[in-house]
Amino acid sequence: MTHPHPLNERSLQLLKTLIERYISDGQPVGSRALSKDSDLKLSPATIRNVMSDLEDLGLIHSPHTSAGRVPTVSGYRLFVDSLLTVKPLELREMSRLQESLSAIDNQSKALGVASRLLSELTQMAGVVTLPKRELLCLRHVEFLPLSHSRVLVIFVTNEQEVHNKIIHTSRLFSPAELQQAANYLNSIYSGRSLAAVRDAVLQELQDDREEMNQLMLDAIKMAQLAFEPDDNKEDFVLSGETNLMGFSELSDRDRLRTLFEAFSQKQSVIHLLDQCMKADGVQIFIGEESGYQAFDHCSLVTSSYSVSDEVVGVLGVIGPTRMAYEKIIPYVDVTAKLLSAALNPKSASPS
Repeated sequence: MTHPHPLNERSLQLLKTLIERYISDGQPVGSRALSKDSDLKLSPATIRNVMSDLEDLGLIHSPHTSAGRVPTVSGYRLFVDSLLTVKPLELREMSRLQESLSAIDNQSKALGVASRLLSELTQMAGVVTLPKRELLCLRHVEFLPLSHSRVLVIFVTNEQEVHNKIIHTSRLFSPAELQQAANYLNSIYSGRSLAAVRDAVLQELQDDREEMNQLMLDAIKMAQLAFEPDDNKEDFVLSGETNLMGFSELSDRDRLRTLFEAFSQKQSVIHLLDQCMKADGVQIFIGEESGYQAFDHCSLVTSSYSVSDEVVGVLGVIGPTRMAYEKIIPYVDVTAKLLSAALNPKSASPS
């Protein structure tokens, strides 16, 4: 979203130059450096006046230890929304991503590779959420009897992923009864998302049970147990978090501890990434925009990935607010497209 601003072209050019210079070397930027970099042929005094205006607008500020200026979160946001020129990936980088992800036929491995590639290419932290299971489509389900009224549920989603779960039933079922129950469920629910199956099963149980024979009722009850949500939170794959220790703005011990505790506890990271699933394209949280204190000095650049045309997860890069957004954005965007292609074998890779 582009924010309105009262800045003229000269002020925008100086802000852009200041942020690019700060991203490049991490040092507060003074008027003398700006006069050399901006190509506007302005005097240091004029530049100081413009910088004062930018500071009044809350787009830059002066650290107490320096006469130079650094961007604020609002400054970065204006820069990302209005002033940024995204650079396409170099051919060798694109080839590396394609070769690494296109040959993988295992979902879990593909997620790990995507996370590691993002970390290695950006030298920051790469994160990929595991697919939201309730969004996956049911292809086939089987029930196998175990001891003590336990049943092993084996179900296939999205043509390739096999899931296992043990459920406890109210009575012992014979192999033939379990086979009949599976046949019934496959005939009714195959091709529907797990969330849709759960909703339909609950509706069936609320309807008049007198219209259902015992086989149907047993099958519906087993489906309710098999496809109920797991208690554990959906997880993510994180790579390269130790890279963040190399950035001076994140190297403060307390700041690092807070950040790594957030990674360990996971809830805040998952909640933040869940927000990114609701929007199309690349999403960027800068500093305190995330709403989590642990990420006040970080930016998160994300994009969603899909299985069977359904958005099921998010991947992204976590790094300092002083990151090269013009490079990070295409890394994230292309990796998301390639991961989607890898998880959908019948689809074509993005050009």
